Amino acid sequence: MVNGRLSRDDFYAVLGQLDEADLKKALWTLYWRGSADFRDRIMAAIDPAVAAAQASKKATPVDAVRLESEVKEFAALAREGAYLGRDRRVSPKERTRWRFIFRSHATAATQALAGHDIIPAASAMATLIDLAGEMRARDYFRSEDPIEAARFVVSEAAAVMWSAIRREQGHDAFCEQVAPQFLRWESCWGWTRRGEGWVVEQETSLTQVIAGMLPIPDAWGQFAEVYLRALDAEAGRSRSSSRRTEGMSLRARRENLAEWHAMLQERLADGEYHDTLDRIMNHPALKSRK
Repeated sequence: MVNGRLSRDDFYAVLGQLDEADLKKALWTLYWRGSADFRDRIMAAIDPAVAAAQASKKATPVDAVRLESEVKEFAALAREGAYLGRDRRVSPKERTRWRFIFRSHATAATQALAGHDIIPAASAMATLIDLAGEMRARDYFRSEDPIEAARFVVSEAAAVMWSAIRREQGHDAFCEQVAPQFLRWESCWGWTRRGEGWVVEQETSLTQVIAGMLPIPDAWGQFAEVYLRALDAEAGRSRSSSRRTEGMSLRARRENLAEWHAMLQERLADGEYHDTLDRIMNHPALKSRK
């Protein structure tokens, strides 16, 4: 075994000890619990037709500008109730296939984010994540748990998008774009309604995603400063809300961001960003008005 991996001969020797039922069970477990990319690889390995379709699809680059337009239209129709039968612009067949449309858009956005011109692809992915966040509490589609039905893992989608932004546009742009999105999207309870199922098993917190993209203390400090400005903007929007609504929103926000704030305290408490940390921890966007 080298670097924790079996050699081909050793791997085949282990497989040789399993009967057909055990092999099917092992493959099914990998397929069911794996990421979307991993499932695609398994299907390509066991079904030549799928392999050919995937090869053809990869050979055709995604038109990211067109994708952005299609995703925005899809989200607008969903918010208007069109997929619940309130609009003739969506056919009865499309209403029943909404989750496949959602999944197709997410796959296309992921593919486009692997390229260099990522701005429209990032916009499309952000629209899907915004829609996913709204779907926890609002009925846009006929489903008891639409995120589970769509097999959309918010943390994976955000990680792909944020990695592309950092790769193509650099750390400064990464901080400016990602901090407000992180504040808007982080959820300590995940993004499904039931909190159980396949999607939940794939999810991680956005805090963990961000932490993996901040390799040095200065990167943490710079991100924290932009995050502070995002809190300032959020506090400005919250001034018009009622005290009861504000209290409920603040409580949920504190819960959602508790892991993040604990990480900031661990990394910034004793350094040059101590004042930034203090302003974050006592920010009006996190505390009720007196």
